[in-house]
Amino acid sequence: MQSADMRNFSQGWKILVAIFLLGLSFPYSQGYNVKSKVFLSPKFVLGPGSVENKFYYGIDFPRGHIALKSFDAEVTDEAGNPVPLHETYLHHWAVEKYYGRKDAELLEYNGNRLLRESDYISARNDGICQTNILEQDFGLGSETRGTATHIPDPYGLEIGNPATIPAGYEERWFLNVHAIDTRGVEDRLGCTECKCDLYNVTVDEYGQPLKPNYRGGLACCYDGTQCRLSNGFEGARRSLSLRYTVKWVDWETSIVPVKIYILDVTDKETRFSDSTGFSIQHHCQIEYSVEPCKASDVADNGCVHTKRTSVTMPTSGYIIYGVAHQHSGGIGAALYREDGQLMCSSIPAYGNGMEAGNEAGYVVGMSTCYPKPGSLRITDGETLIVESSYSSSREHTGVMGFFYILVADRVPESSSFLGVFNKMDSDINHSAFVWGAFVLAGVAVIAAAVGYRRRNKYEDGYQPIMI
Repeated sequence: MQSADMRNFSQGWKILVAIFLLGLSFPYSQGYNVKSKVFLSPKFVLGPGSVENKFYYGIDFPRGHIALKSFDAEVTDEAGNPVPLHETYLHHWAVEKYYGRKDAELLEYNGNRLLRESDYISARNDGICQTNILEQDFGLGSETRGTATHIPDPYGLEIGNPATIPAGYEERWFLNVHAIDTRGVEDRLGCTECKCDLYNVTVDEYGQPLKPNYRGGLACCYDGTQCRLSNGFEGARRSLSLRYTVKWVDWETSIVPVKIYILDVTDKETRFSDSTGFSIQHHCQIEYSVEPCKASDVADNGCVHTKRTSVTMPTSGYIIYGVAHQHSGGIGAALYREDGQLMCSSIPAYGNGMEAGNEAGYVVGMSTCYPKPGSLRITDGETLIVESSYSSSREHTGVMGFFYILVADRVPESSSFLGVFNKMDSDINHSAFVWGAFVLAGVAVIAAAVGYRRRNKYEDGYQPIMI
């Protein structure tokens, strides 16, 4: 019959073996070799009250079969200094992958985003809005400096896979920058909310009359428009750029690829049957308006306007990241299951200073969700609820309520080893854990001593180690 000490010693070795197995099962725990590079967009020139909203094709971007880990951006001046939002408001930026024909002319700018179909193949995200709507891979707005975009290990956005690039084409990227210079304007918030009367606009960028009762939004602050300045204000035009930092790792089989879904609170689904069976058509409107509350609303809901919609997910998978996009006046967005279970919430942070990244009254960051891997699963055809809330103490035009989620179709393979550890743990008592810790500590000390001895033997000659 074994003594208690012997049993505890044996179980201590079980702990050591379990830890060893876990170490083998998490190759990514060592960390990937993350690479980083800073790029600049083509320069754009803005004067007080003017608007930039251009598409730049073939921008500088990392090449090769890689996994993107993050994309961060901000507006800078010619000296490289960050430009605060109260001078140049970053309405939004978006970057998107496409396939360009190798022998086609590489366009640096095309305001209407119209390339010849033979020269361009869209490589949009996985949805879920209709064609040409919210197709970007990354994109934020005024909150960009304070919002995390990091994709946690072992996940990554796979790009540059030769097997997915059509013959005769190459992978390229375009960038859309929508910025508004608010120096000296009559109504700074009104200009950032694109109120039509401040821009003296009655037709959209394509020359079509605005819809009745359309008071503000993207249709009134397109490229080249001018927001009303205060009487007598004069200011210099200046050259600006979007500085963007991309981080990535070389592709490895241990990396779990993610899909991008952008859910829009203005989406309205239409269900119908066709030759392929049951289908869903989406109608994302991108923006909406918030009417000012009435006196009676103060007691009922505190002047909070909440908009909700239901969306159907086309595939199953595990959410590993989530973040919302809102404008000034936003007080938060959330993603729910149909039964009301909260899956992710994203809350805006407002600045309280003058410096870039902390501008008073502006949304300078959005909180993010990083669920425990495997804990937040969605099923094929599951209905999710998107909710966006804004203060309605005053009118807001052109507001947005997007929810950006990254979904992996599987959990890391190494998670299967957790079952081994849990099974072993069920037979391990506290005393055994002490034995295991003692053994592990002893192994660590010996390993450190051997490593030190080897290192000094080759670098400085043999030296005795004092323990």
